[in-house]
Amino acid sequence: MKTFSNPPDSNHALQRYSLHGETMGTTYSAVFFAPPNINKTALQTHLFAAVDAVDQQMSNWKPNSDLSRLNRAPENQWVTVPKEMFEVIETALLISQQSQGAFDIGVGNLVEAWGFGPSKGQTNQQQIRTLKTRPYRPATELLEIDPAQRRVLKRAAITLDLSGIAKGYGVDQLALCLNNFGITRYLVGIDGEMRARGIKPEGQPWTIAIEKPVRHQREVMGVMELTDAAIATSGVYRHWVELKDKTYPHIMNGARCEPTSNRLASVTVVESSSMLADAWATALLVLGETAGIELAQSRGMDALFVLYNGDEFQQISVAAGHIER
Repeated sequence: MKTFSNPPDSNHALQRYSLHGETMGTTYSAVFFAPPNINKTALQTHLFAAVDAVDQQMSNWKPNSDLSRLNRAPENQWVTVPKEMFEVIETALLISQQSQGAFDIGVGNLVEAWGFGPSKGQTNQQQIRTLKTRPYRPATELLEIDPAQRRVLKRAAITLDLSGIAKGYGVDQLALCLNNFGITRYLVGIDGEMRARGIKPEGQPWTIAIEKPVRHQREVMGVMELTDAAIATSGVYRHWVELKDKTYPHIMNGARCEPTSNRLASVTVVESSSMLADAWATALLVLGETAGIELAQSRGMDALFVLYNGDEFQQISVAAGHIER
């Protein structure tokens, strides 16, 4: 008779763990089930190293990051970048093409002009007016990439901002770290971007709270069950500036050279990876309640659109490309 040993994450003697730390100006978390003898200290070290590497490469708040180095590089000069950052840039450009330019990593100067950038300055009206006078050219037009040698070239002056996709990629790196430790039941996240694998030992999926898009408070609007998928929410209710009695969110519409302005309060997307969910949530939010929903339908996506409807909220759910009201 053959005998089989239990795999590392079988239901036998599994213990719940919760690890967390600081990264990218916020916190990361990892909740998982594993045997009691797992090396928690080593795992915590690897988890932090995974997200810290993303931060060190892709932060435009760190002057010595690889992204800052690329932004400072002269035009028409090839710059070799780390493979992780190249993967993020390559994916960002693809999603930009697929979203009719709604997702654009070339909005760094616009983000800074509106006071959301590394300088943490006030809204610079002169800089905003200057940017509006220039013909709009997205990153897909101004960047050339060389996958064979992981190089990036800027055809013209452009400041890249990866904040709409790097955090999701960081979540994917947390997931990869747990995978490498043989852990197959987990929920990892950075801020509102989450990724789940497997189910809990009792057979239940992971439960994710969907936040109600209201300012100055945290309130749950609903919950979503997640298994072997990633989820991300992009909204206009967390970070904004006030100007002449009007509020402007931190998410930019590059084509209009100004913050996003439509009826959408938030968009939540479920995807195969957090990087994709993060970027697509932003893209659909920028597109708005009509074009965004239509694109989600045509691509067969899973997304939740929350619209402002007077003093109330209207929810439109798209499941596998079909609207569920």
